[in-house]
Amino acid sequence: MKNWLRKNPSVHSIRVAAADLNGQPRGKRVPVRFADKVIEDGTRFPFSVLNLDIWGEDIEDSPLVMDSGDRDGVLLPTERGFMPMPWLDTPTGFLPIWMFHEDGRPFMGDPRHALSEVVKRYTAKGLTPVVAVELEFFLIDDSGRKLQVPPSPRSGKRRKAGEILSMRALDQFDTFFTELYDACEAMDIPADTAISEAGLGQFEINLMHQDDALRAADDAWLFKMLVKGLARRHGFAASFMAKPYADYAGSGLHMHFSVLDKDGNNVFDNGTDEGSETLRHAVQGCLKAMPGSALLFAPHSNSYDRMVPGAHAPTGIAWAYENRTAAIRIPSGNPAARRIEHRVAGGDVNPYLTVAAVLGAALNGIEDGEAPQPPITGNAYTADLPQIPSDWAAAIDAFETCDQVKRIFALDLIQNYVLTKRQELKFMDELSAEERTEIYLDTV
Repeated sequence: MKNWLRKNPSVHSIRVAAADLNGQPRGKRVPVRFADKVIEDGTRFPFSVLNLDIWGEDIEDSPLVMDSGDRDGVLLPTERGFMPMPWLDTPTGFLPIWMFHEDGRPFMGDPRHALSEVVKRYTAKGLTPVVAVELEFFLIDDSGRKLQVPPSPRSGKRRKAGEILSMRALDQFDTFFTELYDACEAMDIPADTAISEAGLGQFEINLMHQDDALRAADDAWLFKMLVKGLARRHGFAASFMAKPYADYAGSGLHMHFSVLDKDGNNVFDNGTDEGSETLRHAVQGCLKAMPGSALLFAPHSNSYDRMVPGAHAPTGIAWAYENRTAAIRIPSGNPAARRIEHRVAGGDVNPYLTVAAVLGAALNGIEDGEAPQPPITGNAYTADLPQIPSDWAAAIDAFETCDQVKRIFALDLIQNYVLTKRQELKFMDELSAEERTEIYLDTV
């Protein structure tokens, strides 16, 4: 870590930050002359800081605030190390951190530690998850009262409709995307294909798969930070909120994963198009946990505007082969690359909690060895299927009581998350749609 600073003498200051339960970076600015202390000893701030609401306020009745004296945790650098912050004007180093107790125990209210515990469960069984995510986002001109797509820097014109896989739409913002890919290289984020999507000013970028689930979640968290920051340098907003426009599809975070055994073999592959029995057990685990974990895939008020029939977001609990209307899709292709695509999460999620929820549910299924119902065919929106919770309050209740969720996450994290979402629900109900959009546009 010190070598990175020596190789980048122009860096004036560093930022140290961890993800809170909403995925918001919480941390500090530190002069570069004091970076060694942070590297060696970490930094400190209250445990409650990783459990703030979407406005950045303390949670009423949280056990982490008054009842505990608002005690400090110790935050240490993750294995990721330093990287640049290309969206800032001043050369700056960013150091991801995560939270521990004074005695060195991980703080299980930290979402990165929650994912780490799931990965440890896989490791104990001689298994390694391989994870990739696809992130959708909107480029938005929010300078006026009405949200609209930014004018093209090339033509000065605005797109009037979604343009699926349009080369013209990509070329209109070529300078932005070129700088974005350069920044991903500098931050070691494995950004792959970019496409234009169905929404107004909507795009998707895939992050390459890797056999380190923590790093995959790091990449998604850092990528969201980068895209939002870089867009502002170009004079517009980039937003991962689930549904900024009522008349267009929302943004998702689709997660693909497979699982390797100790010899590097894909346990979902049996040489056929259908995949192995283990794949079906993992599918069943994901389906069984879906009602209870929906809150993590749709964590905000606006999330539920996306999850409506026919809007490219799944609403029914089902799986299928090569069918994007299903919540769980098994993509076609080479059997050696057989994998599961989990399509429920919105772009507004905390990547650490989403990856933990999906991998944890799949491992529950592998452990239980239950077979799912047969895969569906045709349009899942018109099928008679059990439904994913369609409103925020119901999702909060389901998350709080779900036995599958309790096998994945620490009870303290579940309690803290429920308190957070109930506080947000209470205050969000008092706001207009425009006020909610203003809150979510830049934060999530």
